[in-house]
Amino acid sequence: MERSVSGVGVLDKAVAILAALEAGPATLGELVARTALSRATAHRLAAALERHALVGRDGGGRFVLGGRLADLGAAAMVGPSLAAAARAALEWLRDRTGESVQLYASRGDERVCVLSLESPHSLRTIVPVGAVLPMDRGSAGRVLRDEPEARRRGWAESVEERERGVASVSAPVRSPASQGGRVVASVSVSGPVERTTRSPGRRYARHVVDAARRVERALGWAG
Repeated sequence: MERSVSGVGVLDKAVAILAALEAGPATLGELVARTALSRATAHRLAAALERHALVGRDGGGRFVLGGRLADLGAAAMVGPSLAAAARAALEWLRDRTGESVQLYASRGDERVCVLSLESPHSLRTIVPVGAVLPMDRGSAGRVLRDEPEARRRGWAESVEERERGVASVSAPVRSPASQGGRVVASVSVSGPVERTTRSPGRRYARHVVDAARRVERALGWAG
């Protein structure tokens, strides 16, 4: 292996393991050949990366890239780039529904608001950008957890689950099928029950799903 790039040798070697697996599954011997690491070092680092789910094993026991890398890739989308791509779609959703709209992404066992546009009504839902909310309450959390019912319908609704007098409808923004079709974010519309009714999905689900597809198109993920 070439000399350290970062000045932290063990980190460079771990990255070399991941880079080697970009070429496809590998036995320990193949990892050694691809990285020029010693057999003991390659095994130690691959096993450590496996503990962190950055490396996995296929049915034949070969080393492969781990599922957590996809989660990290999705997380890397959260922030200015995702918010910028989603803004036009959320503006459309706010204008179409007249209610406040939000874009949420997972952060561990919580969800964070990465974009929020308020309704023009004086009585409205206000969720500031950066707000950290529980994942186990509200339609956005149900979508981000990819619950079976939300996956089947393509959206989820909630009424007064997180906040009294507030209802919401959310739909998932998914990565392309070629990248696992993972839920990257949740597009949501929320407002007072007196306007959204206690069956907000009937009123807003179609628009929320449409907005989520618009976000995917803005990201270049859908035709």
